Amino acid sequence: MKNAHSTLDKKSDLTILGLLVPYLWPKGRIDLKGRVLIAFFFLTISKIINVYMPILYKESIDLLGLSSEALTWLSLPVLIILAYGAARLGAQVFNELKDIITAKVEHYAMREVALDTFKHIHKLSLRFHLDRKMGGLSRTIERGVKGIETVLRFSVFNIIPGLFEMLFVSIVLWVMYDISYVIIIFLTLFSYIFATIQMTTWRITFVRQMFSSENDSNTKAIDSLLNYETVKYFGNEDHETERYDVGLRTYAHAAIKGKQSLSALNITQGLIISVGLVALMLMAAFDVRNGLMTVGDFVLVNTYLIQLYLPLNILGFAYREIKLSLTNMEEMFDLLDVPHEITDSKDPLPFSSKDACVTFENVSFDYNPDRAILKNISFEVPSGKTCAIVGSSGAGKSTISRLLFRFYDITKGAIKLDGIDIRDMSQKDLRHAIGMVPQDTVLFNDTIYYNIAYGNPKAPKEAVLEAARLAKIHDFIETLPQGYETMVGERGLKLSGGEKQRVAIARTLLKRPAIFLFDEATSALDTQTEKEIQKSIKAVSANHTTLIIAHRLSTVIDADQIIVLDHGEIIERGTHTDLLKAKGLYAKMWKKQLEGGEIV
Repeated sequence: MKNAHSTLDKKSDLTILGLLVPYLWPKGRIDLKGRVLIAFFFLTISKIINVYMPILYKESIDLLGLSSEALTWLSLPVLIILAYGAARLGAQVFNELKDIITAKVEHYAMREVALDTFKHIHKLSLRFHLDRKMGGLSRTIERGVKGIETVLRFSVFNIIPGLFEMLFVSIVLWVMYDISYVIIIFLTLFSYIFATIQMTTWRITFVRQMFSSENDSNTKAIDSLLNYETVKYFGNEDHETERYDVGLRTYAHAAIKGKQSLSALNITQGLIISVGLVALMLMAAFDVRNGLMTVGDFVLVNTYLIQLYLPLNILGFAYREIKLSLTNMEEMFDLLDVPHEITDSKDPLPFSSKDACVTFENVSFDYNPDRAILKNISFEVPSGKTCAIVGSSGAGKSTISRLLFRFYDITKGAIKLDGIDIRDMSQKDLRHAIGMVPQDTVLFNDTIYYNIAYGNPKAPKEAVLEAARLAKIHDFIETLPQGYETMVGERGLKLSGGEKQRVAIARTLLKRPAIFLFDEATSALDTQTEKEIQKSIKAVSANHTTLIIAHRLSTVIDADQIIVLDHGEIIERGTHTDLLKAKGLYAKMWKKQLEGGEIV
């Protein structure tokens, strides 16, 4: 199946910026809206002062040229110079005040977008997460958030002020001198902006290649490091290095092209600016010679040119950065556009699982229309009873657990808890009612205490320790030098299989679910450890509605009901004794495992 992300249409730059606006002007946040308005007020004052400063500079030069009197602290040239200094300081102060005011708005927007993306990704279906590469996903979010910071810094608080300043300068030059000065400035600006946009758009191709190869190499690196032991088992360090290097070589090739194109862009920008500067300076020089302008006017024009050149130079750099950041933001906003495959009903029914009765009614399911996984499955697990589901690999056993948790929606039929269709209740209520111990227990790279407490992060310490005791792992933890503060390592690799399973059981116990679900929870363990874990499972699930998905039949002989699946269909059901007497598939599986030593 194609990832939904790949089918999304490419967004325009304006569309991406439009998606950012609600975070800069958030509903119900008068304080943040006020900050934006105050910031633009400070910005306007700063730019007006900036434009007026060269005029003070011009006046002081003209007065010094005309006056032959000795300077005093109260003479007009000195006062104008002091005013110039005060204006320069004022422009900087108001600009810094603008940055101080907008800092909270900027970081609010970054945080909210990151949170929205993170929450959205957690709500996406298991199908999405199985198709998506997590290494590349984390990089997409990271770059997207940094992209927002860049766009805000350059576009909202630099480019717009720069354009305002250019407009003010153009008006002043038009009023004080000839329109030809304004025409040259606008021609220079237009040529500069046009060349910058065209060449930057060309450069984006190389940048996209850089990002793509970086995502690929980062994903391969994370995958290789997470599977460190497997790499060592097969001695494939060189193979992994070569796979990683493929992405690095692609990145290096694109990066070289990117730097070369950047140099070409800088040369083009420099040429345009230089031509504009020379043209304006020559015009001003001839006007001074012809008596149309004073020396102060010549200095004023040059000062304005330099003052315009700085924001114009920033404009070129800013556009490049903004274009790259918009590309990053597009990838992140595309994640927000991926639809939720599993959604709650508009008015979910309240659910508190009093009896914890599980019912499958004529359930059919397929991942793809041409491949049916479950066919017309019906069974019931009454309150406080244990039901085991067995069958060969690929029979559809684990699919049942995923459907019960509503990781996927069924194709036909209904799954009910206490008579309520799980599609009519909230996913939060549904998953709160079920405690899961999977075959492959994955722990967070944190302490043992954190991993047990994950079942109920708000539980008091005594409840966490009691859950560990019930799971028969408390005594083991106490023997460790750091006890409950022992780090378990990436994916819990510092613990043995049995220890990880006991942590998983303790974590599930702390959740206090109404229904226990054990999905081949002991299949990867040795016989002795399996027996010990089975005792723990039997003890903790007593008097609870329990669903056990198992491969080893010796683990389910005490179940109140055993269901035998084959190619997605229920072909037998009954107690262990009944199924042996029936001499069907279950009896054959039992005999085979008995002969293979799997049953002791």
